[in-house]
Amino acid sequence: MGTTGLITHEDCLLHDTGAGHPERPDRLRAVLSRLDEAGVGAELERRSASPVEQGALLRVHPARYVDRIAAACEAGPLHVDGDTAVCPASYRAALLAAGGVVSAAHSVWDGAWSNAFVAVRPPGHHAEAGEALGFCLFNSVAVAARALQARGARRVAILDWDVHHGNGTQHLFEADPTVFYASLHQWPLYPGTGAACERGVGAGEGATLNLPMPPGTGDREWVGALEAVVLPALDAFAPEAILISAGFDAHRLDPLAACTLSAEGFAALTRLVVDFAGGSARGRVVSVLEGGYHLEALAESARRHVEVLREAAR
Repeated sequence: MGTTGLITHEDCLLHDTGAGHPERPDRLRAVLSRLDEAGVGAELERRSASPVEQGALLRVHPARYVDRIAAACEAGPLHVDGDTAVCPASYRAALLAAGGVVSAAHSVWDGAWSNAFVAVRPPGHHAEAGEALGFCLFNSVAVAARALQARGARRVAILDWDVHHGNGTQHLFEADPTVFYASLHQWPLYPGTGAACERGVGAGEGATLNLPMPPGTGDREWVGALEAVVLPALDAFAPEAILISAGFDAHRLDPLAACTLSAEGFAALTRLVVDFAGGSARGRVVSVLEGGYHLEALAESARRHVEVLREAAR
């Protein structure tokens, strides 16, 4: 029987975004509490995240940007963009978030775990190479993709089903044919990127796939789009590992969007991915928490997501 890993760290709770901010510590508490209450947490191999190594971080973010974020956090509390708040503990939390995803990716690639879920914050998929955006400081899933390639992976796929398009992840890889980026997201919505015509540039043309979903779409439409459009494209790409930017803010109760997925819808998305991953990816799936701002919807959706990961590892 295989193992599903869970990586988190209590210091991610110290990233204080201020009163009323939707990306708040209670999000992580809600996810971890629900996993434990449901008995799922006891079935996982749990590990504390370690800060990402600078070399891994610098494959994605320039040193001057990393230094700028460190200085901003030290000077905080303040906002590094209109939506993204930091405090002195935020820099360590962001390093732990990226380090947790890298550690999970290494463990899955090396065969110690069948798959993994990384419950950390701040999220990462909006972070550009040199710019913090949309609650995100470092692009953890991008750092993990490059870490996998340094480990020997030739083709890595990133599937992003956060309701907001992962502009940072797309831009970091849009010229790279060795990383396939696929995103299902509400359109129109922040950050305004992710049109269907955005398919990559130069050598990377065709390795970006955007499926903008209208407001009001839910389980049937999202699951159908993944099955009919994304999985055939992934099959042609033949990834050796799959990273999921697992936002749960397309849920019908989420206050920041207008899609209508349910917790069972996220379970269905997960099941399609893990079933597909049994091919070229040899089951290697690493999922990282991105968005999700209604605590009950987030907790239940994450529970069902992790339950499917655990079932696949058995």
